[in-house]
Amino acid sequence: MQTPESAISLDGVWQFSTGPSARVDEVDWYEPHVEWPDSRTVSVPHSWQEEVDLREYTGTAWYRRSFEFDGFDGDELAFLSFDAVDYEATVWVNGEHVGDHRGGYLPFDLDVTDAVMEGENEVVLRVSDPEDLSEIPHGKQGDPWYTRVSGPWQSVSLVTVPETHVTDVRVTPDLSTDTVTVDMTVANGAGEDVVVTVSRLETDVAEEVATLTDGEASVDVSIPDADYWTPEDPALYDVEVKLRGDGETVDTYSDYFGMRSFTREDGDFYLNGEQFTMRGALDQAFYPETYYRPRDLETFEQEIRTAKELGFNLLRKHIKPAHPAFLELADRLGILVWEEPANPSVYSDRSKAELREQFEGMVARDYNRPSVVIWSLYNEEWGIGGHEDEEPLWTDEAKQDYLEAFYEDVRDLDETRLVCDNSGWAHVATDINDYHEYFIAPDRVDAWREKLNHIIEAPEENYGDVRTEPSVPLVVSEFGTWGLSDLSRLTDSYGGDPHWFDHDFLNGLKRPGGVRERFKASHASDVFDSLDDLATAWQRREFESIETIIGDMRENDSVAGYVITELTDIEWEFNGILDYRREEKSFHDDFERVNAPVMLHLDPDASAAWDDETYCADIVVANETGDPVDTTIEWHVFEESGKVEVAVGPHEAARFEEAVSVPVPDVDDLCSESVEVSMSEPNQSVERSVWVVPRTGAPGSQTVFAADDGLAAALDDRGYETVDDPSTADVALVSDPDAYDHSNLLVVPDADGDVVETEAVEYTELPKEESWNLCACFVYQDLLPEVDVLPGWAFENIYPYAYVSDPRDDDAVSVGYLEGWIGNSGAIALSRPGGDVAGVCTLRVTDVYGDHPIATVALDRVVKMTAPSEADDMTTSARQD
Repeated sequence: MQTPESAISLDGVWQFSTGPSARVDEVDWYEPHVEWPDSRTVSVPHSWQEEVDLREYTGTAWYRRSFEFDGFDGDELAFLSFDAVDYEATVWVNGEHVGDHRGGYLPFDLDVTDAVMEGENEVVLRVSDPEDLSEIPHGKQGDPWYTRVSGPWQSVSLVTVPETHVTDVRVTPDLSTDTVTVDMTVANGAGEDVVVTVSRLETDVAEEVATLTDGEASVDVSIPDADYWTPEDPALYDVEVKLRGDGETVDTYSDYFGMRSFTREDGDFYLNGEQFTMRGALDQAFYPETYYRPRDLETFEQEIRTAKELGFNLLRKHIKPAHPAFLELADRLGILVWEEPANPSVYSDRSKAELREQFEGMVARDYNRPSVVIWSLYNEEWGIGGHEDEEPLWTDEAKQDYLEAFYEDVRDLDETRLVCDNSGWAHVATDINDYHEYFIAPDRVDAWREKLNHIIEAPEENYGDVRTEPSVPLVVSEFGTWGLSDLSRLTDSYGGDPHWFDHDFLNGLKRPGGVRERFKASHASDVFDSLDDLATAWQRREFESIETIIGDMRENDSVAGYVITELTDIEWEFNGILDYRREEKSFHDDFERVNAPVMLHLDPDASAAWDDETYCADIVVANETGDPVDTTIEWHVFEESGKVEVAVGPHEAARFEEAVSVPVPDVDDLCSESVEVSMSEPNQSVERSVWVVPRTGAPGSQTVFAADDGLAAALDDRGYETVDDPSTADVALVSDPDAYDHSNLLVVPDADGDVVETEAVEYTELPKEESWNLCACFVYQDLLPEVDVLPGWAFENIYPYAYVSDPRDDDAVSVGYLEGWIGNSGAIALSRPGGDVAGVCTLRVTDVYGDHPIATVALDRVVKMTAPSEADDMTTSARQD
């Protein structure tokens, strides 16, 4: 129901208590003026988790307030309108039961005509939210995600309307004829006329009249010189529906709409008939202290404006219907929305029914919102095969039949939007073939690129069963990397550690509680002065990774768009472009460049070079505008410079191979140089480092043994004195220390980069491809003082497949590893005094030593640190450097 200006807002102060838990007929808490012991006052909108002592409470709570009502003006009806109450609501007015509702996200109205009276009235709301949410659409509330939300978390009002009144208006644009079809529903109507007036900027542009039949009417309205809605120009039209009977206006209903179409064809999106490339962000819309809504609704405007400044043209409102105030601002400010219902956990008759009821209510509420262009039905099989006890959607034919039917029903319900059946994988019937791919670069950049190529070559493999044509737009709708935000600013804003640091269901990398103690106990505290220093470096790692992933997707015209995870941090999950308080991270301005409609990207052949080689780099320009890009690109490196003239057509990307090509100068030791590339129009610049290593260098005086023949030959070529007997070597490089009875062992991976299971060293293996945990990991080093503590692209192609799980306190860790909230810290390179082994290096150096410049110098340093005569001196020197 539309909320007219005459509505009485019931937001504000309510009496609140968790109250009795007995059945309602055994208590009288709903009776007027009954005393509520142990009650408090709260401000509605409200979720009871905002109360410090109720953060983990599940069960029942009671809300009560009084309000003044001036009485009815003629034949009127009165409704209590709740915009959203989570989860089960029971309502009384003046002691009279007026209705019930289940569902946590959408509006409902209760007829209170016979219960209200002139003067003072009292409304009582009982809310029940059970501990078990498995069959209830709940999104990411509670275990294993974020704080739960219970109560009337959106607005409440009292609405009076004429007995005969308009209940719904649906406006469907048709850009092929520049017309709109206006469908209207009227309660208690009996043949009245309906006058439909469309206006733009307070000027009427069209008017049509229709006659009700069985409480419904439909009329086509032509829009002259129609202005189409786009993110750049979000043109809106107002529609006013007047219900007339006996020559008088009985009721007036007002809304707005946009002339907008969103379609697909041959694997591409089209907005108003123009090709459109999606640059989106996941937006889970959680907020500090108030959870499902910001404390100040102006925050929505700040979010949208910031998202647009960052280059986003779409926000995927994740795992729950968007707040209606957000959608109105999205319509007015201009950003597209991908909307989806909250999911249950299990697949059952109840969960299916509740999800479908929620979905249909979401469509009904948001049908006229031009910003909304995509509906999702499910996400990652949550509620349709994703539970551990269920057969997955991939193979369950019954679930596939259900999902196909659901998709077809939605296409009939709303022909103006695209539908994604199950976001991420196991598609059945869908308008979008989307993928969730959590790769981290540069650690797994080759695996990512192989996967991207496979996605493009075999899109049908992302289907459980292909029930609709697979030649639909391909979108990577989740990807991203973590980047710890400034912990001091976060805790200052809370006045201490927030409650979610210690959610009972959080553990490992996801648990913030105790992070300071874990940091102090980790070897990372030897490298970083504080957690905030670590956060600064981690944010650089976040950007390095997403810059590469985005650059790869934008170059490939088979990818119709992407949605990064995510717009903001949420509680413990720190993979946002903004932090949880909606403040910028350190790479904010750089991200604007990567995500701009025209992107400049530098892709070198390698990030490290020998000083007798030629440095080569390709330049990529992606143009997602409707206009050609003709511009000049300039580059500078090694005191050399050059220019490249480039021309890139509309909605195209072009790679200019070896646009940068320059001899690498001689150097005396490992060092880095900056590569700068700039574009004049549009104005953009990119800067990357290249590390240079001297081809000839004194590796050291150590004698070495290597069990791997290829590594032994490379060490010999490097200038080491190599021996065949490990007992005579200063350092013996082996993969399996259990096969040797010596204390001079430096344990390295085998030629494939894999570690060998051994009693001497406890490893944790790392995934070689996609991994959400890897995207939350951080690698740091002080092995090579010439390289930043965040090695980034310097370690390209040598990031490990395992780390030492539990380094000893006396281990000298020179390359370290950690995940999330310092949850899984370990070592990648270390020397160990007096141990079964002298050192361990899990960097994948064995097969590339002598070819890979950084791998070569890194292993040289580890050998020196491990050698008995130099280990102590080298460890101390590295720390001081």
